[in-house]
Amino acid sequence: MALTIPAQVDRDAVPAHDDGWELEASVAEPERFAAIFDRYFGQVHSYVARRLGSDVADDLAAETFLIAFRQRARFDRRNGVVRAWLYGIATNLIRRHRRDEVRAWRAAAKLPLPVPAATHEDRVAAQVTAEGASPELAAALAKLNAKDREVLLLVALGQLTYDEVAAALGIAYGTVCSRLSRARRVVRAAVTNPAEDPA
Repeated sequence: MALTIPAQVDRDAVPAHDDGWELEASVAEPERFAAIFDRYFGQVHSYVARRLGSDVADDLAAETFLIAFRQRARFDRRNGVVRAWLYGIATNLIRRHRRDEVRAWRAAAKLPLPVPAATHEDRVAAQVTAEGASPELAAALAKLNAKDREVLLLVALGQLTYDEVAAALGIAYGTVCSRLSRARRVVRAAVTNPAEDPA
């Protein structure tokens, strides 16, 4: 699984699946929640695994859907799409495990350098995982403000649009943009000038 740091995300590039009606129907017919689970469990599991490792992903992804099932009556389609709502729940659970995530990025920063990509642009755009991140990138991710890191990883790993990130975290679209911009600056500086402190 890889981390791609996109230069820009088109707000309409990833159409949101309108399955809020299905979630709302599951309040009266709980078995309908299975469709939500089947549609999104793999995505949420993959996102958690990329952030915290596969050993934690099973439990946190399952807990995400348990919370979603219990709180499905509170979901309001006017406030966002189900996908973003689920990523918001997962992100809240990840916050509880943030120390482990930062520790993983710091450990990855101490690993030997990988074989360099063919060009500088390839290296900046290269896809990496927490376990396979370059030491510079891992160090930059570890040093990011937690809120900036959450936005960056929701876009890069979760492939959420800016609107979905805003809905997932309960923040304004402009806040998503500013946090992502700050995170990109730190990561870009770390990858472009590895000898300099990215913070």
